[in-house]
Amino acid sequence: MFDIDSKKRIVVKVGTSTLTHKTGRLNIRRMEKFVKILADIQNSGRQIILVSSGAIGLGMSKMGLMKRPSDVPMKQACAAVGQCELMYMYDKLFGEYNLNVAQILLTKYILDTPRKNNVENTFEKLLEHNIIPIVNENDTVAIDELELEFGENDTLAAHVGNFCKADLLVILSDIDGFFDSDPRINPDAKLIPVVTEIDDRIRSLAGGAVTGLGSGGMITKLSAAEIAMASGFDMALLNGRRPEVLYDLFDGKQVGTVFRCS
Repeated sequence: MFDIDSKKRIVVKVGTSTLTHKTGRLNIRRMEKFVKILADIQNSGRQIILVSSGAIGLGMSKMGLMKRPSDVPMKQACAAVGQCELMYMYDKLFGEYNLNVAQILLTKYILDTPRKNNVENTFEKLLEHNIIPIVNENDTVAIDELELEFGENDTLAAHVGNFCKADLLVILSDIDGFFDSDPRINPDAKLIPVVTEIDDRIRSLAGGAVTGLGSGGMITKLSAAEIAMASGFDMALLNGRRPEVLYDLFDGKQVGTVFRCS
């Protein structure tokens, strides 16, 4: 495992499949539990940065769409509608635990320019004041992100962890961790608890997207892990459908898969 007590600044990425039902509508029970646990972890003295997908999925639901649109303008429209709903829920739920949140929408262009320093300064001030930054891709105005330039926020979360000098990145997905084969197909698939190097063998085990509402897959998780490990911090891949697994992680138990940077 690793010294979890030394992990003070945590980036947590949550995907669409964790936040919503298959209908695309918000999974209220799971989201309430997830926020409660994050609030508790923040109250323990750690700093939480939340990278949250879900805007397009929620927008689909509010606009009466049954499946994820394929054209960019409709995706952007869904993101615009869904982001309001997403932030309203986060603000309401975290507020029940006397925690404030802030919305930060990013594009890869911001991270590739000197303006990134302004973003870094904003994050630092928010964290100094015990405010939880909630990050999403700016899907309403950016096109590259919708075409998986970031990869449904997995890669974005790793970049955020890099410029925020995070100690740990936690990616919550709809699977228990990284397996030696697809557990949805092979019932004998074995969980790999620790990965210390991402080589061709590890890459060959990664598959594609696995849900209809999100757009990431295990490949994007590996990309995020590579960025994290190269930047000097660890990454944990856990099952977000059981948010309480976060307690196990911070209690020092072996859960999910940990990608060790050293």
